Amino acid sequence: MKQFSNFARIFATLVALACAALAQQSRISNRAGNWSEDTSGSLPAARNLQIKTEFGSVRVQGGSSQTISYVFHSTAYSSSQERARRQLESLKVTANLRGDTAYITAEDEQGSHNRCSGEFIVNVPREIGSVRIETEGGNVVVNAIAGRVHAETGGGSIQVDEIGGSVEAETGGDAIVVGSVGGDVRLETGGGRIMIGSVKGKISASTGGGDVVILSGLQGAVLETGGGNIQVKQCTGKVKVSTGGGNIDLGDIAGPVEMETGGGSIRLASSKSWVRAETGAGRIELNAVAAAHAETGAGGIVAKFVSSGEKSDSSLETSAGDITVYIARDARLTIRASIEMANGHDIHCDFGEIRKMSEGGDWGPKTISAEGDLNGGGPTLKLSTATGDIRIVRAP
Repeated sequence: MKQFSNFARIFATLVALACAALAQQSRISNRAGNWSEDTSGSLPAARNLQIKTEFGSVRVQGGSSQTISYVFHSTAYSSSQERARRQLESLKVTANLRGDTAYITAEDEQGSHNRCSGEFIVNVPREIGSVRIETEGGNVVVNAIAGRVHAETGGGSIQVDEIGGSVEAETGGDAIVVGSVGGDVRLETGGGRIMIGSVKGKISASTGGGDVVILSGLQGAVLETGGGNIQVKQCTGKVKVSTGGGNIDLGDIAGPVEMETGGGSIRLASSKSWVRAETGAGRIELNAVAAAHAETGAGGIVAKFVSSGEKSDSSLETSAGDITVYIARDARLTIRASIEMANGHDIHCDFGEIRKMSEGGDWGPKTISAEGDLNGGGPTLKLSTATGDIRIVRAP
């Protein structure tokens, strides 16, 4: 009885594979002077799907279907019908089901893909658990998948939207566009732009030289670009961003913030935690922060300190530029301010508790410093510029 059961199981598997093979069809036609072939087929619904092609784009769409259906559209760019037919015949599409995973592949047996184009269009049940896509040089699009997505392309763009699980996407050098994702996101491109809509998990994004834009993140983000700009509208959790020379523009951030650019400007709308900002030669503007460490090699600094949020010592430092700080009336701070080369510069302050001192004279270098406790004192706020004015303003 046990042997019969094993035989029945094996027989059922073979029948399923045979049916899958029989379900595939191919049709060659002439379109606009080029010969094309459509290879289509279907597989039973599976928990996971893996698509691998040596060339061409891949589009996966989730929906109400209870099966996995696919079409591989290939076009041979040859004036000769016979040569085009040989090129198309060398492109082999296979599909099978092993365990809980469906496999769909396109292989080039004779290296003809240099003279051909290809595109996979695959429709899957929306509730599929995972989709993994690998192509050596085409675009990838995945929409409406409840599970996770892994996409790799040697040089095309990647677009994903309405993904319930996590997303991993990697391209050798084109744009990555992400809509809504329910899990974590990890993105990497050799030099394209990265656009992210709404992500409920953690975000990790890296590009060799394009811009990075995030509209909403709920669990923090780590962003890096070789030379592009970085913009984040809002994010909950810690945000760490770095660019080789672009500008950084962050909106409302709930967690700690680290920002670094080789020479661009930095702007932050608000943060409820500590902030660190560093640029080689740009302006820094920090609004609604509780504590901050900011440094620029050649630019001004403007910071607005609020009384709420996580408190700690702060410092603002520039080698050549003005420093302006706005301080809430009820903020408890200890101020330490200094201008190293103060000839022609001064410290202006709205608070009577802060005492100003100067050293040097008209015939030599002059330094000016100021210190004092606001509302009884608290964490230290250090302000330092080599050459520039310092303004300490009472916030309205």
